[in-house]
Amino acid sequence: MKRTVLLNPGPVNVTERVRQALLKPDLCHREKEFSDLMRSIRSKLTRAFKINIQYIPVLVTGSGTAALEMAVSSCLSENRAILVIRNGVYGERIAAMAEAYRLNTLCMDYPWGEPPKLFEVEQALKQNPDIEVVALVHHETTTGLLNPVHEIGQLAKKYNKRFLVDSISGLAGDELDFQRAEVDFCAGTANKCLQGLPGVSFVFVRKTELPRLEVIPERSRYFNLVQNLKAQEKGDTLFTPAVQIHYALDAALDELIEETVHKRIRRYAEAARMLREGFREMGLKFVVDEKYLSNTLTALKLPEGLTYKPLHAYLKKKGFVIYAGQKQLSDSIFRIANMGDITQEEFQALLDTLKNFLAGSRS
Repeated sequence: MKRTVLLNPGPVNVTERVRQALLKPDLCHREKEFSDLMRSIRSKLTRAFKINIQYIPVLVTGSGTAALEMAVSSCLSENRAILVIRNGVYGERIAAMAEAYRLNTLCMDYPWGEPPKLFEVEQALKQNPDIEVVALVHHETTTGLLNPVHEIGQLAKKYNKRFLVDSISGLAGDELDFQRAEVDFCAGTANKCLQGLPGVSFVFVRKTELPRLEVIPERSRYFNLVQNLKAQEKGDTLFTPAVQIHYALDAALDELIEETVHKRIRRYAEAARMLREGFREMGLKFVVDEKYLSNTLTALKLPEGLTYKPLHAYLKKKGFVIYAGQKQLSDSIFRIANMGDITQEEFQALLDTLKNFLAGSRS
């Protein structure tokens, strides 16, 4: 049967190798075999990104949002503030999490699709000594915007702040140099550019942060980063994990290490270039200036007179699933992601199908 090509920003198409990993035997999470599996995953995560010296991973069963909530709820000392830079839905999500935990939250807002102004961020850091953590989305999939993660991280370091990065849709899709960006916390997930399946996510935390985190009062049971880490270091888990999804992530990490992060980023970049060339030829307009676009998602303006539903329905019938805009952009844009196990032939088939639809709608 012909497969459906997922052009949404996760969950993604995975290889047969990852899918077959789900068929491994049933396993109790309190047995040594699961401890070994968890140890394997945590080791492969840091090896893949070459950060095993300075960072340690903490796994959590849940979507990427679970990892992000673990990082946000655990990162801030009492009576300090978190600065959230918002220019899309996912920056807003960070702030909403911080506010839900009643953290002292400051926000800097920019139009969706526009990067933050560095001099304004620096001014905010100068003027607000209570800020302890700066939070930023790496790849804002609301619009496909790639935020200046390295520059913001360097500013945070300059003013002795911690830097929290939501790289849920960025890791292994766009460059993130942990050292250059001075990352202290990084949330990621299995089911986007790592090409695993939904259900497991993780936080990379700088090891030197652990003594500070130890004395922060507990704000959550499930998402307590320190307690989850302590259990995992002993080969244990606080709660029942998604065992089979861990098998799939372990296989996906094998594939990532074999391909290398660098080559996967390059593969996605080449796919994005191919798609964007096709979009330009069709006369489609980009939502974000191309110099700010990620390697893995393109937001496009709906042509005049065209609505999303018939476009989505036509493409889905042909075997392609695209993504709508969010909130105020829901009636004016559509999004096409190119992360996951998708071939060049499938991308070309998408372009041909989209071209045929647009030609029919304009006639």
